[in-house]
Amino acid sequence: MPEPVTLQLLREWGVPDADGSKKSRGQVVVVGGSRRSPGAPLLSAEAAMRVGAGRVGIAVPSAIAPQLGPAMPEAGIYELPVGSDPVDDALRSGLESADAVLLGPGFDDPDATRAALHAVSDAEVGRLVLDAFALGILPSFDRDLLPDDLLINANEEEAELLLERDLGDDRAADIVEIARHYRAVVHCFGTVATPDGRCWQAEPGGSGLGTAGSGDVLSGAITGFAALGVDAERAAVWGGWTHARAGDRLQERVGIGFLARDLAPELTAVVHES
Repeated sequence: MPEPVTLQLLREWGVPDADGSKKSRGQVVVVGGSRRSPGAPLLSAEAAMRVGAGRVGIAVPSAIAPQLGPAMPEAGIYELPVGSDPVDDALRSGLESADAVLLGPGFDDPDATRAALHAVSDAEVGRLVLDAFALGILPSFDRDLLPDDLLINANEEEAELLLERDLGDDRAADIVEIARHYRAVVHCFGTVATPDGRCWQAEPGGSGLGTAGSGDVLSGAITGFAALGVDAERAAVWGGWTHARAGDRLQERVGIGFLARDLAPELTAVVHES
């Protein structure tokens, strides 16, 4: 049985330490984006900073890179290589110095996503979070090319792609199966599982979270906590909890109809109320 995630449990764990300078609070790089979804990596990057990460970089296709600097002046902007080209020195340095790298938000092409994952896996990335389109190619990607410290943020459809079957009645068992198969910590709709079979269950949040871009905020929050240096499973639990509570706070205050970009500022308040 999964352990319930409660505010008492989180207080026993302690709020992830975000004290110190921007350099000591963790560095994140978000890899993703496309012409159709240039805003997705922005949502993830802001969420990572809102939960306490000190610095963030965004690596996107060159066609959209010029748009992102003015949209998020706090972020460093990198250009992804074309096709199978290697990453340039600037991006490689950013990836290798990052405390956590998120790959997936905003990608919409399998070949481009696979090329980006290969390019990132060639760098010495310590902790990698996969989300969105990256999960569609993961079953056919060599797990051994990826870092040992791997986190997966999947929605229900993506979880079924990873299982290569429908989810069953025992969600916790299914998420543990994914965690074991991919040797990763997995978050799915409030359930967090580790490869050794440990499992937690949090309330996934209200229906207001069912809005475009909400998952990008969630993956960014998980990555932000991961960059603060907490254990991967605690980063996933904290990220899921914070995202769900932010949605509940907004729904209580304004009702259904809030936007994903409204969630990010709410994350900071949730962390501090915990």
